[in-house]
Amino acid sequence: MAQTLEQRRRNAKFTKEQDARRGKSENEIKKRTKDVTKSPISPFWLGILAFIVFGGLVFEVLTRIFFR
Repeated sequence: MAQTLEQRRRNAKFTKEQDARRGKSENEIKKRTKDVTKSPISPFWLGILAFIVFGGLVFEVLTRIFFR
């Protein structure tokens, strides 16, 4: 049975990954995957939180300056 284009692409990707792992210990491979850490909060919610905190701070400063 002939391979489809998608199968060939995936096989090439798998081969490339396996070649990169060849000759390395399991600890080296695991260290590489541990280096990438994902933030527990998404950038969207971080932006919302920053807007609320810093927006409130700016509003308070403007209120104290102009409306003593």
